[in-house]
Amino acid sequence: MQWMRDEEYSKLTGLELSAIEDLIERGKLSVKVEDGVRYIDPSKGATDVVVPAKLQELSQRNTHEMVVQPEFVEKTIGTIINLHEKVLDAKDETIESIKTENEFLREALASLQELYDEDRKTIHTLQEQLKLSQQEVEFMRRKYKLMWNKAIDEHTS
Repeated sequence: MQWMRDEEYSKLTGLELSAIEDLIERGKLSVKVEDGVRYIDPSKGATDVVVPAKLQELSQRNTHEMVVQPEFVEKTIGTIINLHEKVLDAKDETIESIKTENEFLREALASLQELYDEDRKTIHTLQEQLKLSQQEVEFMRRKYKLMWNKAIDEHTS
């Protein structure tokens, strides 16, 4: 334990001698007297009385130790939980939107498939009609050829 004289303690703490006397009277500081000189133990009472709470907080920060208040932790956790809920809500909305879009695309694809099937049927029907028309034209051509050949034969005979 290192003891300090009143003047040294005053310089260290920034307190006036009258304030130091008051702390001694209230029993907040440990004191010993040797050869008529009063000595003060700087390790006793300095953190409780002499050093204000703000200075203690600053000294703790200087030693790279963070003191986190419970309210700060609660608010931080609350903020994280709220952000997490918002992310989950956004995810759910995105999933719902994608499901809706997929359903729309399925319906559009089914509609296009129906149109394609109808077009194939129409093409098949038109091909059949074209075959019949070609057969009819061929039949008429033969018929007229026969008629003209017969007419020519009768006219020449």
